[in-house]
Amino acid sequence: MKTIIREMRGIPFFLLKEYLEEMGGKSLNENQVQGPGWTVDMSRMEPFKIGSLSIGQTLLEIQIEDHAVDDFLKVFGQKTLRAGG
Repeated sequence: MKTIIREMRGIPFFLLKEYLEEMGGKSLNENQVQGPGWTVDMSRMEPFKIGSLSIGQTLLEIQIEDHAVDDFLKVFGQKTLRAGG
């Protein structure tokens, strides 16, 4: 079992939760989603500020079985990839 900590910026809390549910997770409560071989605890962080711009942040604490890490990170990474310009 591994613990992975991720800080996510610019993706709304509700959308991160929806992505985890699309990956096979079930919402246990407002801040926790459990899927096959993993559990994610989500917590809202203070917004990240750049000048007058404020960007929402979410802290994810992922408890995951060793065999599930690669697939989880690949799919989650694809869902949270954002293009910039």
